[in-house]
Amino acid sequence: MEGDHDNHRSGYVAIVGKPNVGKSTLLNCLIGRKLSIVTRKPQTTRHRIVGVLTEPGYQIMFVDTPGIIEPRYALHRSMMKAVSGAAAEADLVLFVASVTDKSPDVASLGRVAAGPSILVLTRSDLVAPTEALPLAEAYMGLREFDAVIPVSGKTGFQVDRLLTEIVTRLPHGPRYYPEDMISEHPERFFVAEIIREKILELYREEVPYAVQVNIVEFQEAEPDTGTRQRQTRKTRIRAEILVERESQKAILIGKHGSALKQIGVRARRDIERFLDDEVFLELFVKVSDDWRNTDRLLRDFGYET
Repeated sequence: MEGDHDNHRSGYVAIVGKPNVGKSTLLNCLIGRKLSIVTRKPQTTRHRIVGVLTEPGYQIMFVDTPGIIEPRYALHRSMMKAVSGAAAEADLVLFVASVTDKSPDVASLGRVAAGPSILVLTRSDLVAPTEALPLAEAYMGLREFDAVIPVSGKTGFQVDRLLTEIVTRLPHGPRYYPEDMISEHPERFFVAEIIREKILELYREEVPYAVQVNIVEFQEAEPDTGTRQRQTRKTRIRAEILVERESQKAILIGKHGSALKQIGVRARRDIERFLDDEVFLELFVKVSDDWRNTDRLLRDFGYET
């Protein structure tokens, strides 16, 4: 732990709300780097994604959480446990709703324990300021919030104001992580998320939701000794894509492997950008019946059960 406790603030801030309200986009905007994958599909986020923002005078551990849903699988129950745990343990909760919603999300709000919180109305670049007032007033009628702030994670509108409001509500405390650290998660976690993002982008219906991506080999490129050319020193990554049925496996692989190749090409490009290194990426698909309802497998994959 580092820092002057009397003048330095630090704490955990949970980002919660229903699916597709812009929680992950908001996290990425706050951190200034893409950590959480973003797609137009609901239930994109499955784990608690921790992003660390360190600035002179404060350090914030933002926790992006899965969208609040009614569970259908053991996986969903694990995701909702992650939401409840993050909100309960946080120093401050950002309850995120979209200004495009016509009415308050009473069900999601009811799942979050009362405590210090800010109502964040996302996508505020899409409506006139006065159009957000009825929704804000409706939420304030359900629960007391410390502040209500319309923002846009896409354009950055009022994100600086949101940061100011967050910092003033955090307790005085030390810096818990090195200033160059951006997450508690290892690189291989984000690599798996990037691969899953590409599957979510390319496929519809149930297929992407039945997918789990596991990194089975992550061999970093060797240091440059000046004796070999850079193109021979790629980070080697092997990843298994787990599905629940043979029919889903066939869809992901495609004719003569064409679909799997497309996933790999898109994923490799973003992984290289994330790692700032050249990558050799190998993907293969396996079937594991009903893994979303198997507690042992869920624990193996890092989910709470």
